[in-house]
Amino acid sequence: MTILVRLLEMLLEGFNYLVLVYFLSLNFFYLLTTILAFFALRRYARRMEAVDLQSLIAKAGVPPVTLFAPAYNEEATCVESIKALLALNYPEYEVLVINDGSKDSTMEQLTQAFDLKPAARYKVADIAAAKVRSIYQSDFHPNLWVIDKENGGKADALNVAINYCRTPLFCAMDADSILERDALIRIVRPFLEDASTVAAGGIIRIVNDCTLVGGTLTDIRLPKNLWAKFQVLEYLRAFLSGRMGWSALNATLIISGAFGMFKRSAVVAVGGYAHDTVGEDMELVVKLHRYHLERKLPYKISYVPDPVAWTECPESTKILGRQRDRWQRGLFEVLARHRVMLFNPRYGRIGMFAFPYFYFLEMLGPAIEMPGYVAFLIAIIWGSVSYTYMLAFFVVAIVFGIALSLFSVALEELTFRRYPRTRDLFQLFFLAIIENFGYRQLTIYWRMHGFISALRKVQGWGIMERKGFKTTTGASAK
Repeated sequence: MTILVRLLEMLLEGFNYLVLVYFLSLNFFYLLTTILAFFALRRYARRMEAVDLQSLIAKAGVPPVTLFAPAYNEEATCVESIKALLALNYPEYEVLVINDGSKDSTMEQLTQAFDLKPAARYKVADIAAAKVRSIYQSDFHPNLWVIDKENGGKADALNVAINYCRTPLFCAMDADSILERDALIRIVRPFLEDASTVAAGGIIRIVNDCTLVGGTLTDIRLPKNLWAKFQVLEYLRAFLSGRMGWSALNATLIISGAFGMFKRSAVVAVGGYAHDTVGEDMELVVKLHRYHLERKLPYKISYVPDPVAWTECPESTKILGRQRDRWQRGLFEVLARHRVMLFNPRYGRIGMFAFPYFYFLEMLGPAIEMPGYVAFLIAIIWGSVSYTYMLAFFVVAIVFGIALSLFSVALEELTFRRYPRTRDLFQLFFLAIIENFGYRQLTIYWRMHGFISALRKVQGWGIMERKGFKTTTGASAK
């Protein structure tokens, strides 16, 4: 019995040290990308100070763009979202809404708000997708088109849009998102500066409790809901510190499905979006990397920190949990599908650096971190852990996380400062501290659930609920 107890103690101790190594590795990458993001944001800010976007457009011209807005049961937000898209500051663009067999009044809302009439539009690509039922064009806005199709999922809706896209670039987004008026001008810049650019992503921010007038955000503030506030902090950390840092390394693996611009010909070449994963946005980016690297073709995938898309986030643990479960499943599916890239020098820094990080620390991370917290508590109760280890665990698991979150808020304040109220700033700093005592552990639980769901090959997005945007009287749809 004594030998068995000692063996269990040794296993527990060994696992605890594995967890410590995991946290050290994770925080090393977080620190690296945060430092790189800081210098990259400084360089970007200096460049933008010297650039007049309107003069750049007048001098170089910009390519026409098509905005894809896939919609499924978006009756609460679709009209205001489309109004915002029609008010964008960009010389030549079309808005292509894809109604993916909605069961609510999405189609009726769009038809009434924008006076849609049947119209002819011809395919320019032939990516496999569900049947198109009808195509409509707005009488009020000739650049607004709506494709009504049978349900096939978001990836299928995007593939239909690609088939009917007539411009060299397209911008994929969610129908419940709001783009800032100059977002397209800013996100198209990498394509103007480097002809080999095949994709670029922008930052996503939380719109809950912000005020929308005539399709334009007029009052930006932190949400009232606590869960939504935590997500504001998460998005700042993920985009300003995370994706900006990976972009500085030329190793961007994720462009959010809520806001990304792509070269249409490159996406058609790789077969469009995958239907059999809930991580279709990341899968497309990884597939673009793989396609160009295998053929030794020049290409670039960029991240631009100031074109902003505002999106509604979940305000209940039920819906938030479903979202994080889906994100983790998508990550698992994409990395498993392209695992040939793992530690493969053929794929350069993607295969040797970025892919291993996401594979071991993001995909497998919950399977280490969640049991790690449990093992740590057991070791304390059992009395088999030293004070030195307890201190080390607290520093790498809690203190370091707080420091990185605080730094992300500081980056926001030093650069774009979208939250002008001092009260909101102090709230963000406070949230950066308290999120590590409960909220982070809850998200790890959801991610662990998603990891198990992926192993079980669970399919589907799950039901997402929308409450709609906070609007006041503004310009009409006409």
